[in-house]
Amino acid sequence: MKIKAVLFDVNGTLVDIKTDEGMEEIYRGISHYLSYQGIEIHRWEMRDLYFNIMDRQRKNGGQKFPEFDAVGIFRTIIEELSTDYTRALLKETLEQMPLFLAQLFRGISLRYLELYPGVKEVLDELQTRYRLAIVSDAQSAYALPELNSLGIQGYFNPIIISSDYGYRKPDVRLFTKALEEIDINPQEAVFVGNSMYNDILGASQAGMKTVFFASKHGKGKDEKPDYIIYNFIQLLEALTFFENQEDLSNRQ
Repeated sequence: MKIKAVLFDVNGTLVDIKTDEGMEEIYRGISHYLSYQGIEIHRWEMRDLYFNIMDRQRKNGGQKFPEFDAVGIFRTIIEELSTDYTRALLKETLEQMPLFLAQLFRGISLRYLELYPGVKEVLDELQTRYRLAIVSDAQSAYALPELNSLGIQGYFNPIIISSDYGYRKPDVRLFTKALEEIDINPQEAVFVGNSMYNDILGASQAGMKTVFFASKHGKGKDEKPDYIIYNFIQLLEALTFFENQEDLSNRQ
C-alpha cells in the first residue's frame, strides 16, 4: 500500500531534551509556593510524596505498561494536605493549581529543549505529502506547551499523549488510536522513533513500517526496524526507500 502518513515519537526523535527531576530547586520552589496556599511541607518530604503518589498511580492503574499523571499527582497532594486556609481559596485557584504545579515542576527541571537539526525543514516537506501525527510517552500538561514553544505543534493531528490514557508505549492501543483518528490502515503508515522497545516494537506490532532514529537518546538493540537513520534529514531517504519498494511491488 502507498504510504499516506508518518507518525513520530517526540523526545529523542523530534526534540533534544534534558531534564533533571532530582534538583533540589524543584521541591524547594513547590514547597514554598504551597506554603502560600496554606500547605506546609519540607522540600524533601515534597519530593518523596511526589514519587510515592506516582508509584501508587502506576500500581493502581492495572496496565501492563502503566503511565502516571503529573497533574493528578499534584491534585492528590493538595487534597491530602489541604488545610482550612487551602479549602477557603477561590474555587478557580484550587482547580488551576494542579496544572500550574505540574508545569512549574517541569519548568524548573528542564535543562535544555531544542529541535534536532533539520526537523522543521523535513516537516515542511513531509506535510505536503503525508498526514503527520504524534504518539508520545509524555505528560500533555507540558508536552503540548513544549511542542508549541518549538513551533511544531501545528504540523501534527492527532497528537496522542500517553498521560491521557494511563498507559505507555509499546502498548499497541496508542498507535492504533492515532491510526483510527487519521483513518488509515497500518500498512499505509511509517512510525519514526528512537526506542527500539517502546517505538519500534510497538509500532511494528501495530502493523506499521518503522524507522529507528539513532539519536543520543536511542535505546535498545533487540528489535529490527525497517530502516535506520542517524540524522533527521535521512528520514527523507527512508521514505523514498519505502516508496520505491511500493513501486517495485506494484510492477511485479
